[in-house]
Amino acid sequence: MAAQFGLRLRKGAATTALAAATVAALAASQAPGVTTDGAGRQTAGSPSPEMSTQADETASGNSRYYTDLPPLNSPTPTTGPGTTGASESGIPATVLDAYKKAEASLRESKPGCNLPWQLLAAIGKVESGQASGGRVDAEGTTIGKKILGPPLNGNGFANISDTDNGVYDDDSTHDRAVGPMQFIPSTWKWAGRDGNADGAEDPNNVYDAALAAGHYLCRFDWDLSNDANLRSAILSYNNSTEYYNTVMSWLAHYRKGTHEIPDGTGSLPQTPSGPGNDTGTGGNTGTGTGNNTGNGNNNGGSTPRPRPTPPKTPEPNPSEPGSGTTPPPPTTNPPTPPGTPTDSVHHLENAGAASLTAMAGDTFTGKLAARTETKAGKAVAKVRVRFTVVGGTDTTFTGGEKVATVLTDSTGKATAPALVAGEKTGDLTIRTTVVGRAVAALDHRATVTARRADTLTRVGTTALTCVAGGEFAEQIEVKATYRGEIADRVAATATLVTSLLDATENDKGPYFEDADGEPVRTFALETDAGGALKLPKLYADDATGTFLLRIQTEGGATLTLELKVEAPAATAEPTGSDEAATPSPGAS
Repeated sequence: MAAQFGLRLRKGAATTALAAATVAALAASQAPGVTTDGAGRQTAGSPSPEMSTQADETASGNSRYYTDLPPLNSPTPTTGPGTTGASESGIPATVLDAYKKAEASLRESKPGCNLPWQLLAAIGKVESGQASGGRVDAEGTTIGKKILGPPLNGNGFANISDTDNGVYDDDSTHDRAVGPMQFIPSTWKWAGRDGNADGAEDPNNVYDAALAAGHYLCRFDWDLSNDANLRSAILSYNNSTEYYNTVMSWLAHYRKGTHEIPDGTGSLPQTPSGPGNDTGTGGNTGTGTGNNTGNGNNNGGSTPRPRPTPPKTPEPNPSEPGSGTTPPPPTTNPPTPPGTPTDSVHHLENAGAASLTAMAGDTFTGKLAARTETKAGKAVAKVRVRFTVVGGTDTTFTGGEKVATVLTDSTGKATAPALVAGEKTGDLTIRTTVVGRAVAALDHRATVTARRADTLTRVGTTALTCVAGGEFAEQIEVKATYRGEIADRVAATATLVTSLLDATENDKGPYFEDADGEPVRTFALETDAGGALKLPKLYADDATGTFLLRIQTEGGATLTLELKVEAPAATAEPTGSDEAATPSPGAS
């Protein structure tokens, strides 16, 4: 990490002037709605109506965060998980899934916010080291001890008395920041969300916390694609200049690319903010007392695990042999995270349809399913399985998403949501993987065919007749169905054919007109949403007789209609005898 630390500002009094200059520069260039108080703290936007005017206006009540910076190497490993920095740049699978789901949800509910999942990842890294390296179960809830910040008792932090009777933070005296995104209970009360649709809003669940953080960042209708708005949002999460800089470093890192790593294998952050660790100007006045009870300004601050304090080296005693040798510092092995059902998965087995076929726009009738099994073939329950529609197809799961994550049931089976065929025809692949476990993927095949109709029926029974050189009074309309159901958006062709046995285009008789008014005898069109097909107006040249119009659709539906063209009625000429026979007026 030495190379990383070189990127930070050197700490201490020597940088006080520089820090002050930085705050002044930021204040001068800040976004509209961001103000700076006398201490250099920035306040962005108007507070939410649900929020109080006390220290709990920030999500974590000014708890601490981590100042570790991204590694200098590429975010994507080139030689596999063993590559230097791979676990530091990688994001645990379930945590990454939670960020992407939150982005998808906000894209639908608040499209103007333009929240990137990489921002949630950057904040999650700074707040809790991606849920302590991805120590979460298959449902996304943290494993073992809760991720908790220090008591917000005013000792180096905000002073926030208990608001939840210790329900979330196990502290009935003062509030603490809770969970992967470090919300304090009073903020969670209004900001909490149910991100995994389990009916609960739990700050210790990464799906719930990520969605809540997304809504928190978007709550003032900021457009996060705008740099000024992005900075305002980050500063509203934690009003610290260094916090903003650290988050932006990770955001840039993740935008270059990242990779999924198994749950529980992420690196743990090492440097909490606090005196000697934090040059932030937003009130980071933590005590930094050996238990790393760092700063005082994180509204999403993480809960670092206390780092053990090495014992003091005893003074050499000349009267004791060997006492002049300093004993080596003790080594501390990180605790082994408890095992999860995911850890026992050896392979995936197909548990649903082997392949699926549907027409464009239709929902596939079969379901894709997979079963997680141990090496011995025993089913494994409560494992998160991800189904991904691969490639450039526009086929999606219900709701328009190309990724669906499902928890296996008691039989180890995960069933994907219904698959909806897009308009692009052809074969596609749905890949199934285990979230948080590197096992061989299971590929399912699906095929999208063109829309079809198997029956065409004419609407109306009026005889289709016309005189030579005239036009048919009625426009022909037909109804298309497929297996008794409306066949919408089905391609069709109407052709004036030579005969019942000769489907070539006739060169005389009735015709359509193209956009330039020129005669055409083949016309392509498509059924509407109700399966109706209304042909353009038909005209007749000077040829008389019975002609055939054949309508065909994708799927084999055919309808042939007779068109009759008659000669114009003869006009009788008056004769001289008729004139003589007509009496003149006044004749007696």
